[in-house]
Amino acid sequence: MLDAAEVVELILFVVNGLVSFNVNNKFAENVILEPTLDWSKHLFLFEFSLRVRDAFPIPQALNRKLCACCNWRDQLHTSCTMDGIGADTRAALFEKGNGAIGGQRSCIWSSPEGGCDIVIGKQIFCNRSLNMKSIVAVGFDMDYTLAQYKPETFESLAYEGTVRKLVYDLGYPAELLEWSFDWSYMVRGLVLDKKRGNILKMDRHKYVKVAYHGFRELSKEDKVATYGNTLLRDSFDEPDYALIDTLFSLAEAYLFAQLVDFKDKNPGKVPEDADYSHMYKDVRAAVDLCHRDGTLKQMVAKDPKRYINEDTSIVPMLKMLRESGRATFLVTNSLWDYTNIVMNFLCGLKPSDGCSSSFDWLQYFDVVITGSAKPGFFHDEIRANLFEVEPESGMLINTDNGTPMAQVGSTSLRLPLKSLREGCRIFQGGNVGHLHKLLSIESSSQVLYVGDHIYGDILRSKKVLGWRTMLVVPELEREVELLWQLKDTRKQLQLLRIQRDHIEDEIHHLKWSLKSGETDDASKEKMFSELDKLQSQGEEVRLSHQQAQRECHQKFHKVWGQLMKTGYQNSRFAHQVERFACLYTSQVTNLSLYSPDKYYRPSEDFMPHEFDILSI
Repeated sequence: MLDAAEVVELILFVVNGLVSFNVNNKFAENVILEPTLDWSKHLFLFEFSLRVRDAFPIPQALNRKLCACCNWRDQLHTSCTMDGIGADTRAALFEKGNGAIGGQRSCIWSSPEGGCDIVIGKQIFCNRSLNMKSIVAVGFDMDYTLAQYKPETFESLAYEGTVRKLVYDLGYPAELLEWSFDWSYMVRGLVLDKKRGNILKMDRHKYVKVAYHGFRELSKEDKVATYGNTLLRDSFDEPDYALIDTLFSLAEAYLFAQLVDFKDKNPGKVPEDADYSHMYKDVRAAVDLCHRDGTLKQMVAKDPKRYINEDTSIVPMLKMLRESGRATFLVTNSLWDYTNIVMNFLCGLKPSDGCSSSFDWLQYFDVVITGSAKPGFFHDEIRANLFEVEPESGMLINTDNGTPMAQVGSTSLRLPLKSLREGCRIFQGGNVGHLHKLLSIESSSQVLYVGDHIYGDILRSKKVLGWRTMLVVPELEREVELLWQLKDTRKQLQLLRIQRDHIEDEIHHLKWSLKSGETDDASKEKMFSELDKLQSQGEEVRLSHQQAQRECHQKFHKVWGQLMKTGYQNSRFAHQVERFACLYTSQVTNLSLYSPDKYYRPSEDFMPHEFDILSI
């Protein structure tokens, strides 16, 4: 049986077609090279060798050969595109070359094999230029950023806890306990119309493009009547609307839709004063109760692996950033006890080491701030006391802007453990001014903060402080892979749209000519015949275009379509990402795939008058 190194060597031999690329010539006599290479098969073999490399240790010299072949793979991919390989074949090659099927390939930049091509689903995308050499501190949120929760378990847990609070604490009927939760139904970027019981998806101009009342889709006429025929444009903001901008909000949005349907069908079974807006308020109250009594966090603490994805790239990423000279910090709204459990799971000792908890993960941070109460934390003028946390006991110690203070009745300072005091310091509360002082930050533009919440993490830190920001969008990985697979479909949609415009222009011109009265009867009869033909053709193209657009839309999500698009416009969510996130990516650990000194540069912006002329 061949070992892993021999398997990779064999595959490289086949891909390159070189007899010299073998292990002691043991394969050469049995290999017959094809006179005309089937490039898709060779690409598949090459990508399979990368998977073998990830699964088994292989010699560094062989690993360097494998990484060098990444350039060959890209050249081949380009030539395939230039030579007219079919859309299905190109999509298949992309999937094999970019890990869309069958797991991910980690390639930490600082490791010997670092610097390889980065699969598109793991790339970092840039809205505003960011030179990492100017960054002196990199900060992270914890929940849904470093800790990626599993929606099928954690969101279901949140949903079930909220339903129980509605029934047992807020007087809703017991039959709600029989409801189930589809964690894949809702998406980020939606807006809840609390007064009308509607769920909306809007474009970047705040025009409603998709609307549901509960789970019933509104017709185009209903959408226009409700949201289009007004003298003043609605802002779609609080208090009448709720923004679904976090992954944690998806369960409450789904429950709100269920309650809307339930009220419409069973008006006597909900509390008498519970209109749609009141029901949403009750859902929010139930969610808050789950947080206050610790129901969710107790369950996660018992079995973190059931609810949180493990990511072995977190520690290498943090090590690389610190070795590059950057300070690292954690700012989370979670309190110390829960933060320690989650971060210990992600970065510290595993239970197999004979220890269920440790503080080893603190070595990867300079400052940890728990109970930060974001987004208020980002306002320097907010007076919030900063307490130092004693990690062993969780006791809070008074500080004067981070400097320990003697307790009342004592002349000596009570300090945290000596070993921890020399490294990472742990605090609760405070504001961004305290953090800047603790890290000796001279300019807010020297800080890069990574989070998942547009409002709580990104908008405030960018708009109020001028921090550089990176948004984590887990849904992006699947979205960009689908975009590649559907690139030819989207080109066909553009062609159909152009064809519709052309036919409509011809129809308008014929109608204008017929109104002019300068044509004779014979010409008019011919023009009417041509007009009927064009109108029939236009209707046929319109229906084909709408059907193709609907099918493309449903490839991304059966109800809400593409996360970053609404029809042909950027979605409201995409607009916010573009405005407030300097960088965005699918996972926080994608930072580990790039040089810590990288200069991120955005792609060129195009206005409509430039696009067809300048786009490449």
